Amino acid sequence: MPRAVYVLAIGIFAMVTSEFAVGGLMPEMAGGLGVTISQIGYLITAFAVAMSVGGPLMTVALVRIRPKPALILLFAVFLAGNVLAAVAPSYPIMIVARVVTGVASQAFFGVAISVAVRLSRPEVRGRALAVVLNGLMLGTLLGLPLSTLIGGRLGWRAAFWAVGALTVVAALATTAGVPRLGRADGGGLRREMAVFRNGRLWLALSTSTLIIGATFAAFSYLSPILTQVTGFASETVPLLLVAYGAATVAGNHVVGRLADRHTVGVLLSGLVLNTVFLAGFAAFAHLSVPAVIAMLGVGLVGVTMNPAMAVRVQRVGNPGPLVNTIHASFITLGVIIGSSAGGLVIDGFGLRAPLWLGAGLAVLGVVSLLPELGRTRGRSPAESLAQERAGAAATC
Repeated sequence: MPRAVYVLAIGIFAMVTSEFAVGGLMPEMAGGLGVTISQIGYLITAFAVAMSVGGPLMTVALVRIRPKPALILLFAVFLAGNVLAAVAPSYPIMIVARVVTGVASQAFFGVAISVAVRLSRPEVRGRALAVVLNGLMLGTLLGLPLSTLIGGRLGWRAAFWAVGALTVVAALATTAGVPRLGRADGGGLRREMAVFRNGRLWLALSTSTLIIGATFAAFSYLSPILTQVTGFASETVPLLLVAYGAATVAGNHVVGRLADRHTVGVLLSGLVLNTVFLAGFAAFAHLSVPAVIAMLGVGLVGVTMNPAMAVRVQRVGNPGPLVNTIHASFITLGVIIGSSAGGLVIDGFGLRAPLWLGAGLAVLGVVSLLPELGRTRGRSPAESLAQERAGAAATC
């Protein structure tokens, strides 16, 4: 396993910590900027929209730059956004800061994943992606509580200064630990764009959206569900969320080990299990033990499908930065769909409704995999892998 993939994970950890920081500091930021909590919530939306729309545009602008300088440039933009957030004198300036960091974050994801693939041997690419994406899982497990703790003790601006310091550390580690790479063979915007004529790529992207949408329909509302339906004390919820984060780290490790040789099988198993866990959570949310088991199950098989999702998208598309950034945008779309639709169904059907919604989205994810299952039926994992690589090469 190239050591550089661990360095890339540090960068993603910094990006995710900044993304989640607002969610843990809403009251403090609302008071400091003189706005309502709902307006602070719009900062999360602004970050997500900037990721989905601005990230691919930034990647297109960087397509002719070698990967390592592109990563350093994105660190610089991301750092500028966090410094602007730390000193923001008003709410409009804070919106600008979140847009800047969102754009840089999404583009960084795409370039970092592309670099990890290029540095890794084909047989360990799924594991390499899992290592890089551990930055995402650790951002959930550690980044959110740490930024909340710093912001609560030293003021919300200190949390963004801390993310800025972490960004500098990640940039220095990248400078020292990531080798220089040339542009991908046959690179250029035309090659990057041509792959999007492949209908199988759009189907793979849609599956990723449904997987993440199903998970975030539940994750976005875990706190009120656990307190108001299951009956846990509010002081217990952070511990349960840490356990959920630990489950995502464990699941990500397992999926990374299996993603290369059993890509579609892993995705199908994850979606089926997530359907069961989400439906079980909805049905037994009023019982503490089944509710916790189901919640941890969602952690094990939800966002942890990321390595297998990335492997599938790269095989039917290509491992270039634009494909990976567009994929990250579809993942972000899943976050937006799951969280926003979950909020809508709560108003009409109560706090269990997002869990049922998540189960429904997971079922749709299974349906979206059926055409791919038909293609791989009767072939060994090695034969499927060889055919996928040949198809990707032909597409490029």
